[in-house]
Amino acid sequence: MNKKQKFRNLLNGISLGEFKFFRPILMHFAARFNRTTYDKFASDHRVLVDSNIRAMEFFNTDMVSLISDPYRETSAFGAKVTYPHDQVPRCESPIIKTISDVKDLKSPDVYANARTLDRIKGARKYDQMLKGTVPVSGWVEGPLAEACDLAGVDHMLIRLMEDPDFSNILLDKCLQTGKDFAQAQILEGCDIIGIGDSICSQIDLDTYNLYIKERHRELINFIHETGSLVKLHICGDITHLLPSLNDLCADIIDLDWQVNMDHAFEALGPDVVRGGNINPVTIQEKTKDEVYSLTRSLLESENGRKHLLAAGCEITVNTPVENLMAMRDASQ
Repeated sequence: MNKKQKFRNLLNGISLGEFKFFRPILMHFAARFNRTTYDKFASDHRVLVDSNIRAMEFFNTDMVSLISDPYRETSAFGAKVTYPHDQVPRCESPIIKTISDVKDLKSPDVYANARTLDRIKGARKYDQMLKGTVPVSGWVEGPLAEACDLAGVDHMLIRLMEDPDFSNILLDKCLQTGKDFAQAQILEGCDIIGIGDSICSQIDLDTYNLYIKERHRELINFIHETGSLVKLHICGDITHLLPSLNDLCADIIDLDWQVNMDHAFEALGPDVVRGGNINPVTIQEKTKDEVYSLTRSLLESENGRKHLLAAGCEITVNTPVENLMAMRDASQ
């Protein structure tokens, strides 16, 4: 049984026996493991794909991804993005300041911009190299995350409180680009699309319900209709959002270390695969034996439930190789 077949069984609730599906989020860690720099990883799909496949083969992870940084769509909208050496790409300045900027913002062609096209090419390269045996996760920014990338976090959050017209128009444009970018990756073979909307952990439930929930639903439904599964990733403590996430029909919801897994199971129900949720700092700082024990404890508590083993968020770049291997060993 190949990794994609095991993934389908996980989603369908078919027992995998003692095997536990292992998919840590690897970005800067994968680049360094592959003896390259993060700027190369984020700017060249060939480096990203090679780094992830090398890490998959060494750690025997069960999925590969196209995630790298939040500024793919931002670049397509016209923002200047730079690549500091061995650091996360940087958006030099927000491009949305006024309602006029919002109204004038054009929906980008994701095939015409170098950064979005690079991710699309990455999906194609995975498909060519893995030949459908390993699940491939594409990635798009959620509507609020992308709006914050374009307008700046502080400015956008204030607009949510003060300017519904500004907020709704910009969020709708970000939603449309999320659809376009997701579709392009699905057409190149992605089995699942990750939606990164981590800023949602910083808004209250009423604001989420007012501005974001139905846009999440629309994006998730679109991805399903286009032929892919969905993983919703919101970093941080989303305990207060769980009541509104349980009917979105996301196939996987990532949970950060602040969220109680038992509470999330009760709130989301048995059909949603919950990903997570060991603190990435713990995985970096503890001994390999401690990481093994923590992982075993988590897996024992999740026995019989749909669960994807991962850290609460990205595996940090300075995580010892033996600590990540301890997670893998604990899952077998």
